[in-house]
Amino acid sequence: MNYANDKAVQMLISILKHNNIKKVVTSPGAMSLYFVGSIQHDSYFETYSCVDERSACYMACGLAEESHEPVVIVCTGATASRNYMPGLTEAYYRKIPILAITCAQHFSYIYNNNPQAIDRTNIPNDIANISVQIPQISSHRDELGANLLINKAILELKHHGGGPVHINLCVNNFNTGFDVKTLPLTRYVDRFEINDNLPTLNSNRIAIFVGAHSIWSSQLTTSVEKFCEKYNALVLCDHTSNYNGKYKIMPNIVFDQDNYVSPLNNFDILIHIGNISGAYLSINAKEVWRVNPDGKLTDAFGKLKYVFEMEELYFFEKYNAMVNCKNETSNYFNLKKECDEIETKAMNCDIPFSNLWIARNTINLLPKDCHLHLAILNSLRSWNYFYREDSLYCFANTGGFGIDGPLSTIIGSSLAKPNNIFFGIVGDLAFFYDLNSLGNRYVGNNIRIILINNGCGTEFHNYSHSAMALGTDVGKYVAADGHYGNKSKTLIKHYAEDLGFEYISAENKDDFLKNIEYFTSKRQYNKPIIFEVFTDSDEESNALKTIRNLKMSAIGIAKNKAKKVLNENTKRKIKKIIGK
Repeated sequence: MNYANDKAVQMLISILKHNNIKKVVTSPGAMSLYFVGSIQHDSYFETYSCVDERSACYMACGLAEESHEPVVIVCTGATASRNYMPGLTEAYYRKIPILAITCAQHFSYIYNNNPQAIDRTNIPNDIANISVQIPQISSHRDELGANLLINKAILELKHHGGGPVHINLCVNNFNTGFDVKTLPLTRYVDRFEINDNLPTLNSNRIAIFVGAHSIWSSQLTTSVEKFCEKYNALVLCDHTSNYNGKYKIMPNIVFDQDNYVSPLNNFDILIHIGNISGAYLSINAKEVWRVNPDGKLTDAFGKLKYVFEMEELYFFEKYNAMVNCKNETSNYFNLKKECDEIETKAMNCDIPFSNLWIARNTINLLPKDCHLHLAILNSLRSWNYFYREDSLYCFANTGGFGIDGPLSTIIGSSLAKPNNIFFGIVGDLAFFYDLNSLGNRYVGNNIRIILINNGCGTEFHNYSHSAMALGTDVGKYVAADGHYGNKSKTLIKHYAEDLGFEYISAENKDDFLKNIEYFTSKRQYNKPIIFEVFTDSDEESNALKTIRNLKMSAIGIAKNKAKKVLNENTKRKIKKIIGK
């Protein structure tokens, strides 16, 4: 029994077996021969042949309905797949689990006068619950993406009542042959819903990672803390996680070190809740359990194993009921100690006047229970390096993750709670991008904005950014240096004051410290405030480099050297492209 050399074919067969899908109706053709040739001698599969694809699909409908099992249909390129449509329409409206595998050549063949190459990327709304495109696999990233898409598609056969599913499989017809004796190990993703028997959780190193999250209910906080006590888990956060419980750890200050790799960044299971995080945390976990009512296969860490389609509170309550004894190991306290150690260095080291310095000297002055809005990317990163004990509600536009709308978002949020103070930290490009919102007549007196004005997209001037391969040219177009008055000392002052804002400014640490207590006071003022702070992009970069080099280890130094080699190769390629 041999399998085709094509990795995507091997992966698909393996995942079919994991999901107990064995019935297959094949139709003849060249592009499908790698899949069909792989299964026809595998005794696991129950295979039937049907020349006409119209008949094959209806035949599968009958077989699936009577057997109460999903059935695979597989065809070649050209118009073969078009003939599945009547039967798939029937399956769609009757919720019959038919998996249509249409095999295709490389996507580049489409629309280039190549024979038997038709576009299957858009299908009618009512022939499949989901349609996925599986490209030829030529890298680890391709393999990871293909694996997730195949798992996602197959799980939809039975999801929410079930129905037909479409996989368009781009086979590698240049890697011919059937030389593989056994199927390689591949990843399987399983979904659990309410009332399912949930998998046992008996690992020692467990962490909960919280992405951007709405404000927590007291019930959820209590349930998560009970979970942490029973399983000795910890909660990895950034400010937008909005978790303020006692098992909170903000690990950016440790995990982002250039020359240090923490041995504590090593988890058996990572429970992932919340939405998109802008923390860019690199977390080493053997497997990830995703908990969200949407039930989607969200794989931020490339290690997804289980999806729990349920509310977070339900998940934690169920697992709390499964365990009576407390785990005695000390994961939380060890990592918390390491975070505290490096953060103490960060709080006491000499860093230049920058967004990072401002974050360090402001985070603990903000009133308790205030609302903080951080613009992406520099502001969000800078403030995530500093822990705050008191409760803080923090938000950022991490969904689309563009510079659009940070001021508008603050204004909208402030309307919902006029008695709360809303602070915003915004860089100059994002500020000017959304400048018109400040003229809205609904801007309230509860808004206070720190504008970090360094006259450019300072992100691209950072020492670690690949854009620095452009050298001094980075500011011309990539970093957009010099726009919007080029750090004018009067432009925003006049604009803000004419719109009824109070305006204050700072050009150095002393100026900033003279004004910050007034700016962060819990008193309600008669006007909204704009605090414009002028910084330098080189100092912003130096500050980041200082914060990311507070601790070193032999492994960390070796990894950083390897990373630098890769970065230098990237720089050489960019310089070659631009002719320098």
